[in-house]
Amino acid sequence: MYSTLQSLATRAVQLADQPGQRVLIGISGEPGAGKSTLAEHLVVALAEQGVSAIRVPMDGFHLADIELKRLRRLHRKGAIDTFDGFGYLALLRRLRAELGNVVYAPGFARQIEQPIAGAIAIGSAVRVVVTEGNYLLAPVVPWPTVRAVLDETWHCALDSAERQRRLVVRHVASGKTPAEAEAWVHDVDQVNANLVAQWQDQADLQLDMNRLDLAPRTD
Repeated sequence: MYSTLQSLATRAVQLADQPGQRVLIGISGEPGAGKSTLAEHLVVALAEQGVSAIRVPMDGFHLADIELKRLRRLHRKGAIDTFDGFGYLALLRRLRAELGNVVYAPGFARQIEQPIAGAIAIGSAVRVVVTEGNYLLAPVVPWPTVRAVLDETWHCALDSAERQRRLVVRHVASGKTPAEAEAWVHDVDQVNANLVAQWQDQADLQLDMNRLDLAPRTD
């Protein structure tokens, strides 16, 4: 049923038909599955239907490299314990409760692979927040509470070979050599992907990204 962007936008519009409330839609998935691309397209599709929406990535809650070095986790960057999950939860709660003022969220600069504080302004007119990240369905604290704050969580699944190809392209664009990118995808990204795949049945909606006509993100 939900094999087109338009059908997903229609579902989101129906969720947003609640006066005086803000809807939070989570998009989960393995690394490289197309979460960010879908979120970006969905925001545009909602705007075309007159619904103010914004994308807020979980990637803004990556721990900075300086902290990952201190924790000796830089070589596993992207693993579930390299994110500030409680900080992310606090932001989602603010987005749910604070409708009368601007809430600032961190973004993530793919070019330097670092979070950027205060990069995204969510104003009072925003009715739908589309947030995406690998671990929205994780069963460990604080992620079940994150899931409870979201109105729905949709899970993206993509053919493994294509997903890994996209990741290599992304890492090369961020400054890694092709050999370094392939090694990172194999040793880090795929380990995380295997973990994320275990939770996909917990999603409200499972999406086959092989069937959605969305351009892949490489930035």
